[in-house]
Formats: sequence, C-alpha cells, structure tokens
Amino acid sequence: MAQPRDPLSLLPLTPAMFHVLVALADEDLHGYAIIKDVAARTDGDVSLGTGTLYGIVKRLLADGLVVESKRRPAAAEDDERRRYYRLTDFGRRVVAAETERLEAMVSAARATRALGKA
Repeated sequence: MAQPRDPLSLLPLTPAMFHVLVALADEDLHGYAIIKDVAARTDGDVSLGTGTLYGIVKRLLADGLVVESKRRPAAAEDDERRRYYRLTDFGRRVVAAETERLEAMVSAARATRALGKA
C-alpha cells in the first residue's frame, strides 16, 4: 500500500499557485472564474494571464492537488467548452500547510526590530 503523500513535500508554493488553490477552496471554478476570483481577493494586485493560469492548472493536476470536476452548472448558465476544477483532499492539505508556513513567516517578521516590535 502506498504511503500518503506529505503536503510539506510540495512547499513552498509559488504565490500564483497559492492564489489558485485558495480560489478553489470554496467551490469548483472554471479558468476565467479563477482569474476573476484571484483578482478580486487581491484587490487587483495579482492578475493571472491565461497562459500562466493554465500552466499552473496543468501542474496542479499532475501533482494531484486539483481534478477536473464532473459537476457543472445548469446548461443555461454554462458553456460546454469550460473545464471546471476542484480542489482534492490532498490539495486542501497542501494549501493548509502553505498557509501555516506563511503565517509562521509573517509572525517571525513581526517579532523583529525591523517592524518595531522587538
């Protein structure tokens, strides 16, 4: 039987990969919806191009962090050409581990004299 994969083995994530995984945390999304979600969550500070997004999605699929979702909206609200993506359980563990890693880095930085805390 195969050993469960360690989420830490994929860290650190690139910022763009992290944003894509966060976008998929609440619901299945298609590519353009991921781009819009990331832009909205970052107040426009992160703008993913389609080439960048689909390169990331290809890697996330290969690493087992996302899968192509079979769930689709009603036909009247959907375009059959769209592919929807869903975060896997392993993907959730990876994004949680990355969030903890980033929180620890921010906490350590806040404790320094450079930020006026020490």
